[in-house]
Amino acid sequence: MIGAIYARKSTEQTGVSDEEKSVARQIDHAKTYALKKGWTVPEELIFVDDGISGAEFVKRPGFIRLMNALKPRPAFQVLIMSEESRLGRESIETSYALKQIMDAGIRVFFYLEDRERTLDNAMDKVMLSLANFASEMERERAKQRTADAMLRKAKAGHVTGGKTYGYDNREVLSAEGHRLHVLRIVNQKEAAIVRQIFDMYAAGLGITRIAKQLNAEHVPAPRQSPRGWAPSAVREILHRELYRGQIVYGQLEKIVRGGTERRRLREEKDWVRVEAPDLRIIERDIWETVQARLAKSKGKGRSVVRDQDSKYLLTGMARCAHCGGPMTIVGQDYHRRKGRFYGCSYYKTRGSSICKNSLLVEQEYLDQIVLKSLHEAVAEEMIKVAVEKALAKHRAGEGKKLDRQADIQRELSLIEAYEDNLVDAIGKGQPMDPLLAKLRAEETRKKDLVRELEQLTSADQIASLDEARLKRELKMRFADLRGLLDRHVSSARRLLRVLMEHPLRCEAVREGDRKKYRVTGTGSYLPLLPETFAPLNSAQVSCSVVGGVPNEALRLFPSLDQWTISFSGIAA
Repeated sequence: MIGAIYARKSTEQTGVSDEEKSVARQIDHAKTYALKKGWTVPEELIFVDDGISGAEFVKRPGFIRLMNALKPRPAFQVLIMSEESRLGRESIETSYALKQIMDAGIRVFFYLEDRERTLDNAMDKVMLSLANFASEMERERAKQRTADAMLRKAKAGHVTGGKTYGYDNREVLSAEGHRLHVLRIVNQKEAAIVRQIFDMYAAGLGITRIAKQLNAEHVPAPRQSPRGWAPSAVREILHRELYRGQIVYGQLEKIVRGGTERRRLREEKDWVRVEAPDLRIIERDIWETVQARLAKSKGKGRSVVRDQDSKYLLTGMARCAHCGGPMTIVGQDYHRRKGRFYGCSYYKTRGSSICKNSLLVEQEYLDQIVLKSLHEAVAEEMIKVAVEKALAKHRAGEGKKLDRQADIQRELSLIEAYEDNLVDAIGKGQPMDPLLAKLRAEETRKKDLVRELEQLTSADQIASLDEARLKRELKMRFADLRGLLDRHVSSARRLLRVLMEHPLRCEAVREGDRKKYRVTGTGSYLPLLPETFAPLNSAQVSCSVVGGVPNEALRLFPSLDQWTISFSGIAA
């Protein structure tokens, strides 16, 4: 009997046995248990989640692999775990998962108790629900104890999270050297930067302008980011109430929905506020001036175009080769240029000290170039490979049919010879009844073989593969695909996600007196092949698109002859 193992290390350590705290120990004990039972456990059937909460079902890759292994037919008959809580800590989701496993015909064993979990009767189902409910209640009590401890720390002014820009964390130790708690102290160097940011915003500078100026002055960014100050980091500082000498705790709470842990903002009345005048960096008048301006400008800024809702093909799909920043849309009338353009977002929002790639390219033009690459070059290669694979598959099938036809012919010859021997034996006066029975059996077998041979012969006549027709059908499919992609940007973006292994890489290059973008990417075109030809081995395609926009005619679409498109590195 083939067995599988599921092991998970808890993130909720309260009340957890030593057995549960080690994935390696769980696996060793499960293997020993399987050996005693006479079961075999292949390495590929050991599913592990190390240090992942039992409440977060969709974030547990080992659990997801286990559930996927149930379809279409599981390769194992038993599942071994240390105890039921390894499967999960949410009663409803855990019960549902356990039922799915059992419905797939899998027997579930817990080696710590040396017992099998069944759902054969109503009492078993009730006990399952009660056990999961008790486990869930204990977890909730542990969470509450942790929350109460964190609240006490917050009210005492102790650090309950990580480091905050503008402050250093200092450990307070006992006489024996044990950490009692952590206190914040003002980092005067970083505090000066915080005051500078507040002063600049109060003076009328925008958030993006502030980020660019900080980067131009080579001011170290929070967490020492090599990509410098981002507008989002500036905005976060302007909103942080700690800088006015007030600790705010409990703004967010964790919730679990659909097996996924999320955070949401609590109502402000539930926040805990603690005055901390020794941590004040920003004086009251500057703070109120800044907050008034933030409130006035709220909602007026340009909204960020998110990937799935974007009207533009390459949103979220292309990155600047020089700094790694995303390529974003630069809107109408930007620097006196009409239309919409792709450009480096880091250059736009963080300044030339972070990225010097200032090149803009017509949005519609670059989109069409990429689509043209997909429609023409990739499609041609896909058609070529698909036809080759189909022909090879057809030839292999033809070879098998010919072999079968030869086997049938040989068997028919043997049957006829055996029937002749039976007739001779009857003629010589041997017992007739058994000989006639054998003769009738051979006749039945001969009829079956003749019928199979006729079917194979007729299939030969109607199943010949027309290579030209196949190519025409594939081209029609891709023609339909091109029309779809031209009409639906979201569909085209999903196609790029399927095709490309990584975001497209946009590199500004100079050829003569013209600046151009070289866009490159690698991916697999296999998922786009018709289902008729799957499964096939993955083949890699490398796309290289080079396009130029003349500096003296930036408002005009460049002609297509300014671009070269090539695909290389195609291999089965």
